[in-house]
Amino acid sequence: MEWTSILILVLSFVTLMILGVPVAWSLGISSFLTLLVTVESMPSATTIAQRMGTSLDSFALLAIPFFVLAGEVMNRGGIAQRLIDLAKAMTGKLPGGLLYVNVIAAMLFGAIAGSAAAAVSAIGGILGKRMDAEGYPKGLGAAVNITSSTTGLIIPPSNVLIVYSLASGGVSIAALFVAGYIPGIFIGLVLMGTAAIFIKKHKLPKGETTSWGELNSKFWRALPSLMLLFVVIGGIVAGVFTATEASAIAVVYTLVLSFFYKELKVKDVPAILLKSSETTAIVMLLVATSMSMSWVMSSEDIPQSISASLLSLSDNIFVILLMINLILLFVGIFMDMTPAVLIFTPIFLPIVTALGVDPVHFGIIMILNLCIGLCTPPVGSVLFLGVQVSGLSIQKIVKPLVPFFIAMILGLVVITLWPDLTLWLPRVFDLI
Repeated sequence: MEWTSILILVLSFVTLMILGVPVAWSLGISSFLTLLVTVESMPSATTIAQRMGTSLDSFALLAIPFFVLAGEVMNRGGIAQRLIDLAKAMTGKLPGGLLYVNVIAAMLFGAIAGSAAAAVSAIGGILGKRMDAEGYPKGLGAAVNITSSTTGLIIPPSNVLIVYSLASGGVSIAALFVAGYIPGIFIGLVLMGTAAIFIKKHKLPKGETTSWGELNSKFWRALPSLMLLFVVIGGIVAGVFTATEASAIAVVYTLVLSFFYKELKVKDVPAILLKSSETTAIVMLLVATSMSMSWVMSSEDIPQSISASLLSLSDNIFVILLMINLILLFVGIFMDMTPAVLIFTPIFLPIVTALGVDPVHFGIIMILNLCIGLCTPPVGSVLFLGVQVSGLSIQKIVKPLVPFFIAMILGLVVITLWPDLTLWLPRVFDLI
């Protein structure tokens, strides 16, 4: 019966996706069809609707709309420009400095906004024209912008880490947030190392010389934005407030800061609220339908069947992690991050924890896997947004994107095989 349910679930979902049905609807419909194997039609429909409703009844999920709103305020409040100015001052007169600026700014902006989409739009929109004017190869800047923007989903605050905490059954959000710093910075350094190869190959121009006085000035201009990191993460780690309360504080802080910078006006607020509401509605519908699918899979014993099948192939932790990584890389190509996390966490987490993998470590592995999927067609949302921002065709971006894609996979391998890279910082703060 389990394999019949798996077959119906997979075939119906894939068919609906091929037909162009939105992901959220595909998840809900395929869940309903799978439940029909064991339950009559009316109770099946009622159960799916009930599960969708109850899945959103979570205090932790309130953090998502608040962080989305904070990210939207930051995107329009002049914060991106100040972070880019600081990154430019830090790279000084290095050859090809704008590529380094892109990575550093993406890490800083992502660490504050927690949104890859916001980072790729804000930073790409500012740096893209500058790179064209200075003769950077077409597509190279876009490739760096697309891949580096995903670091903001690993470096906290990150909505998808909150989703993973929900799907895992209660892994500490504070531990996940703190655990994301070193892997996120590591991936940023890997991307900068890859960019350095292209800088040498194309003999890209040097950046502007920055004096200590100018660096100091740029730092102080960006400091109020950077302080959000200490306010949000510091408050969570110190136990002053929860992640949900921190998200509300982030909204207040970014609003005050944006008005202080005089980049945001009262008349801009309704548009920001509307955009944030649209994004939140999409995310919450995905959460609801994904959780209904997770429940159907659990009721049909699908996770247990998949777990038994994987463990029958090998009980070596490295072999299992390799297989899971390959599956998640494939899943990330075709599925958005939120449903992928909600669906596959209950399947894979019991397997790896039984073999001794820390749930916090696995969470970072999973998120990084799916970040790579955001940079790949046909569903890579960050890829297509980066293409749109750059004004280039996807064909001109894919070729320079491949080396950065490979670099991210190599970074994933290191993070997978080196647990202390992820777990050292949470242990320092006694979070695990």
